[in-house]
Amino acid sequence: MKNIFTTFILFFGIISSAQTTLPFTGKRDFNIEDGASGSGTPAYYLDVKKNGNVHFGFLQINQADGKETKEEMNAGKYNPKVMKVHFKTYNETFYVKFNKEKFTLPTKKEI
Repeated sequence: MKNIFTTFILFFGIISSAQTTLPFTGKRDFNIEDGASGSGTPAYYLDVKKNGNVHFGFLQINQADGKETKEEMNAGKYNPKVMKVHFKTYNETFYVKFNKEKFTLPTKKEI
């Protein structure tokens, strides 16, 4: 009985330590690039769900013709180190690092 109890405690200790606390839930906007003439600057956002999933998206309105381009993707569970984002629309891939206060593009060494 003592072995079962010890195993039970050890199992839940490992599970609870493996979970990362979310920095926030909800949407936050950010910019990573300037728009080119006439193309409009993409408005990027991230949305952290209560279950830990992180969705990244963008909305770009072409200033020349008013056409909207948007995409949202699920980057998986929150990772406090670095998260990979890949938008299929423009075959764009970048890595992000964020917490409650700050959003950054990590250095190659951090990736």
